[in-house]
Amino acid sequence: MREVRVIEIRVSTGDAAPLVVLAEVGGAGRLLPIWMSHGGASAIFTAAEEPDPDRPNIHDLAWKLAEAATDPVQSVRITAYDDGQYYAELVCGEQRIPSRPSDAIALALRLGCPIECADTVLEEVGVLPGDGVGAAEPEEAEEEVERFREFLDSVTPEDFTGDENQP
Repeated sequence: MREVRVIEIRVSTGDAAPLVVLAEVGGAGRLLPIWMSHGGASAIFTAAEEPDPDRPNIHDLAWKLAEAATDPVQSVRITAYDDGQYYAELVCGEQRIPSRPSDAIALALRLGCPIECADTVLEEVGVLPGDGVGAAEPEEAEEEVERFREFLDSVTPEDFTGDENQP
């Protein structure tokens, strides 16, 4: 498992699905684009903001339940990628609780716990921002980030299904 962090949440007004981009902490610096529903993206946006103690959303409620549990959430993991779908789990002591990635990421942001990603997922669908980006001058790094954003604007979830018969 590699630690990752949320670096971008993108919601388009067009037909494009919302997108969260996770970046590998250390290592090769791979980026992991995860497409999700508008509800999932909204939950992540909400989890990144201050909670309303009088009107908690589902992630705030889950946070309070997790705090009260014997084994609170220690981390969340992106565990697998299969046929365009990501899979995640909550790590609570010895327990592993399956979760949608959007819910797991939102909960991790609310709890302040680490987000981890399986090496196999990063190897299969992780995107390298470019050779030597970590040692690049700031202007070169900004250009590389802009090229990646342009890539994100043009790529679709179907581009990652591995179906060579698609246009």
